[in-house]
Amino acid sequence: MPHKANAARRHHIILNWAEYDASLRQRGSLTVWVSDEAITRWKAAPRTTPGGQPSCSDLAIMTGLNAACCVSFRAAPD
Repeated sequence: MPHKANAARRHHIILNWAEYDASLRQRGSLTVWVSDEAITRWKAAPRTTPGGQPSCSDLAIMTGLNAACCVSFRAAPD
């Protein structure tokens, strides 16, 4: 059974799509530069012990987590 505490926020309907699209464009952009060394170390090394093969290296996972933490912070309104 879903929680009903946030029921009003779950049913938000966008009525003015042009205004909504313009507001998304105004948010800005984020450019991330990745070094060649990071790209070569992105794929995980094969395991030497039994178990599933990892697809991403520890570097890739930590980069994703750090990026998610940085992007989730929002600037205070002026």
